[in-house]
Formats: sequence, structure tokens, C-alpha cells
Amino acid sequence: MEYGFTTAAYVVAAVLFILSLGGLSGQESAKRAVWYGISAMALAVVATLIGPGYGNWLISILMLAVGGGIGWVVAKRVQMTEMPQLVAAMHSLVGLAAVLIGFNAQFELSRVLRARAADAMAEFHGFAAVLAHKTPAEIAMLKVEVALGIFIGAVTFTGSIVAFGKLAGKIDGKPKKLPGGHMLNAAAAALSVLALVLYCTTGAPVLWLLVIALAAFFIGYHLIMGIGGADMPVVVSMLNSYSGWAAAAIGFTLGNDLLIVVGALVGSSGAILSYIMCKAMNRNFVSVILGGFGGETGPAMEITGEQIAIDADGVAAALNDADEIIIVPGYGMAVAQAQQSVSELTRKLRAKGKNVRFAIHPVAGRLPGHMNVLLAEAKVPYDIVLEMDEINEDFPNTDVVIVIGSNDIVNPAAQEDPNSPIAGMPVLEVWKAKQVFVSKRGQGTGYSGIENPLFYKDNTRMFYGDAKKSIDQLLPMIE
Repeated sequence: MEYGFTTAAYVVAAVLFILSLGGLSGQESAKRAVWYGISAMALAVVATLIGPGYGNWLISILMLAVGGGIGWVVAKRVQMTEMPQLVAAMHSLVGLAAVLIGFNAQFELSRVLRARAADAMAEFHGFAAVLAHKTPAEIAMLKVEVALGIFIGAVTFTGSIVAFGKLAGKIDGKPKKLPGGHMLNAAAAALSVLALVLYCTTGAPVLWLLVIALAAFFIGYHLIMGIGGADMPVVVSMLNSYSGWAAAAIGFTLGNDLLIVVGALVGSSGAILSYIMCKAMNRNFVSVILGGFGGETGPAMEITGEQIAIDADGVAAALNDADEIIIVPGYGMAVAQAQQSVSELTRKLRAKGKNVRFAIHPVAGRLPGHMNVLLAEAKVPYDIVLEMDEINEDFPNTDVVIVIGSNDIVNPAAQEDPNSPIAGMPVLEVWKAKQVFVSKRGQGTGYSGIENPLFYKDNTRMFYGDAKKSIDQLLPMIE
């Protein structure tokens, strides 16, 4: 009965997880998709807790209460601007869980093998009971699964911590590698393979698993440190994929079918998203995995001219005269929490009969879909929020473009400077519009540290100041 209920619950949960992923493909269905995911996870937890061989109810309930409480508090306190950092932090926990479960599996396996060698097989419970019935061939396969789970989990753990640090501004966003660069990563990977062979064929299994974990910890750290801050959205997506494969490896180790399915879903969807984002940034997918991009290839193109400032009166006058307006949101809008003000500005402009649309770059912000979520939160109509490929050709026919806190995604250096770190990256060609207003705090280069020639073009004016305050200044001037 217990096996039947757990199996049925896992099947239903897997279907709900698939429906959740499918629903996230559209803004209108995303909220329903999130509830599918929540329901699936709740069902999976309950089915596991009352499943066959489960025990330690007091500890389990205590951990659920503590973990759930921490999650609730964090979710309440974290702002949308900090969501990328939170996602990276969550990935690190998945990786750490894979490492700890891998070591625990080996401890249990050692206990069972010692009892088998002494011909004193006791009545084992839980995971140990499963191990007690495995053949030598199955145990050999289990060891490979354990080693892979620890390796992927360790890479995910340290890589996610570094990504968190870069996204939070606690670690310099510039790419940094130790002397030796990729050779160090290759040596660590080779050491992991050697340790895997020794783990499967010799004694002292915990020692070799520890070697694998330490080598993987280094790889995760060094890989992500070698990637520039401008490429962090791709990194977060790739780490999401790694965390999925780590979960799948845990599933194989524990013999949990749902973990295998969900891990594969997360791993494959994260990899697909990373590939799509790499295409959007003109990056090589393999080089992302190897952490070999994000640096400059030569001296940057010299920029001439000066940034010309404009006040709120000038911007408002241009908006009142314009018919075609495009707004390009970026991370600066999120930092200033200006989405509500932007939504109100959009409402007032549309009420005057102006065609107002939003242009969203695939890697705008610091997380895929970051800008879409902010605009949806501010009740901006879905049908005027367009992707780069849908709107890029319209800029030459646009009267006014307002860029709010964006840098790389509107940077013409991607097309004009072959030595730029973002050379070849598809960007929103805002400079082709009649007038461009850039809402920006100051004259700095922003998070990625890449200079932007857009700010010096003849048809560009800099609207300095906090984005929310700047937009709020415009609202009473829209007649």
C-alpha cells in the first residue's frame, strides 16, 4: 500500500512539475505554473515522509519547520533586485546537499559491507536496507553515481557562492584566473577522474571522495571567477542546470525516481535556457561551460565627445511631441524600484494616444526574465512588452527611446568595436531612434565596467538621477 501510494504520488508530482515548466513560458500562465510547482513539491515531500522505510519523524518535522521558517523570512525580506543573488544562493544549497548525501551514502555502504564481510548481516532499515540487497555490480554502479553526485554538487556549491558574491557586488565582477588558467581546471578534473578510479578499486573510499570534493570545489570557484560580471545571467542559468544534474545524481544514489525526473527537467531546461542566452549574447555554449569567456581581446575603441545632460522639462517636452515611444528597462530600474512609476508614465502616455512599447533584451537585468517580472508586477500590459527580435527593426521609426538603467544591452560597441568584451553580442539598436534619453545615476560604466559609446552620440541626452525620482518628475509634465 505504501509503495503504491508513493509511486502514484510521485507520478502526479512529476506531471505537475512538467506543467509548471510549460506554464512558465508565458507571462499570463506563469502565476498558475508557480502554483503547479508548489503543489508538486508539497505532494512530493508528503509522499516521501509517509513512504516505505521512512523514520526519524521528529527530526524531519523539526527540519521542515526550521527550513520552511527560514525560507518564509528570506522570501519576505528579499527585494526583486536581490532575486538573482537569492537564486544563486539556492543553487549552492542544492549542490551542498548533493555532496552531503553522497558522503552519507558511502558511510551507509561501508556499514553494510562491513556487516557482509563479517557474515553478520543485521536487519537494516531505510537506505541501508536497500544497499543490503545490492549485488557487487550494482554497488560498483552506485559508487560511480555517488562520485558524480559529489563532483557536480561541489562544482555547483562553490560556483554558486562566487556567482552570489559577484551579483551582490561583494566580489569584483571582472574575470580573474589564477596563473595557469584552464590548465588548473584541467588538472583538477584529471585528479577527480583518478580519484574516482581509486575510489572504485581500492580501500579508503572516504579519502578519495574527499579528494573528488576538494578538486570539484576548486573547479567551481575557479570557473566562475574566470567569468566577467556582464555574463552573470548566463552563469546563473548554467548553475541552475548544474543543480538539476546534481539532484538527478542524488536520485540515482537514493533510488528515488521523482528526484531523477525533476533533476533531469531542471538540468535540461537550464542547459537549454543557457544555450538560448548564449545565442542572444553571441557566446559559444562550450566556452560558457568551461568558464572561458568574458575578457577583453585587445585595447578598447577610443570614445570621443562628451555626455550631454538634459533636465526633466526637456525630456517631458520630447515625450509630449512624440508619437512612437520605446522604453528599455534594465537593472537600474530594478535597483531604483521605479517599475510602478514607469507603469504610470506609460499609462499617461497611452492615454494621450501615443504608441508606447517596451523592448526587452534576453539578458536584461541579472536574471533571465527579470524585467518581465518587474513590469508584470507593475501591471504593464503584456502585449506591449516585446522581445528584442520583435522590436529591434522599429527603432529607426521611433521618435523617443527612454533607456532606464541599461548599459551592455544598448551598447553599440558590440557592433562597432571588435575588441569589446561584448563584441558580436546582439543588442537593442536604440541609437537609431530620433532621440534617446538615458536615465542613469551618474557617468560611471556600471556593473560590468564596459564603456558605452551610446552616451556620447549626438542624439543621446543623459537624464541623470535616481530612476524613480526622475520618472516621478516627468509624470505631472505629461499633458
